[in-house]
Amino acid sequence: QVQLVESGGGLVQAGGSLRLSCVAPGRSTSSNVMGWYRQAPGMQRELVANIGIGGRSYVADSVKGRFTISRDYAKSTVYLQMDSLKFEDTAHYYCYIDLDGVIYWDRGTLVTVSS
Repeated sequence: QVQLVESGGGLVQAGGSLRLSCVAPGRSTSSNVMGWYRQAPGMQRELVANIGIGGRSYVADSVKGRFTISRDYAKSTVYLQMDSLKFEDTAHYYCYIDLDGVIYWDRGTLVTVSS
């Protein structure tokens, strides 16, 4: 059983910032890919950002320049810093970890951006 613990969602005004955290207790994030998907009402789930081996990262074009993903290996934690938030960033954000090709998800956290 893989448990992910996510925190940091909430309500923010447009232009504001939030930081999501995702901990994978007991799992080494130094050799696995972790990241976030998001899903807005009525929309498909989309990959927002991930970070993998050697710190290589991916950030979706829709959030590039505004969102930054980073990791703390010692704490088995990945962070998603979200700046200059827009109304269209409103969604449930789901942290995931890829363990040898098997994807594990957390329950998700709601990010609501008011215009």
